[in-house]
Amino acid sequence: MDDAREQLRDLSARLVRLHALLLDRERHVYEDRHGPVGSWELLQLLLRDEQFAWLRSLSTLMAQIDAVVDADEPVAAPDAQGLMRDAYRLLSSGESGVFQDKYRAALQESADVVMVHAGVAGMLRRHRVG
Repeated sequence: MDDAREQLRDLSARLVRLHALLLDRERHVYEDRHGPVGSWELLQLLLRDEQFAWLRSLSTLMAQIDAVVDADEPVAAPDAQGLMRDAYRLLSSGESGVFQDKYRAALQESADVVMVHAGVAGMLRRHRVG
């Protein structure tokens, strides 16, 4: 297995944990207003509801990473670095946008999000991203 593929596989696993935490937080906010939702309804909300739209940039990045990891071709180091830079820009940049604003709020309110974020950031630093 090539190193670039393993790096992306590691990043993907970390982003899955982060996404799950963020989705769970957003689900609780939604359920407080509208009542409990099941798994199927949650998926539909994630795909279509404006309240969950901010998570789609992370979902899209995860899908891009998984597509590269699952491809039959070897993963080129520049491709892996590009995806890792995309993750860094999304999660660690000083940019302002809906995702960044909600993500910063989650970092302020949840120790679990901080811990998983630290793991992603540390992994990216080890690979000299950012």
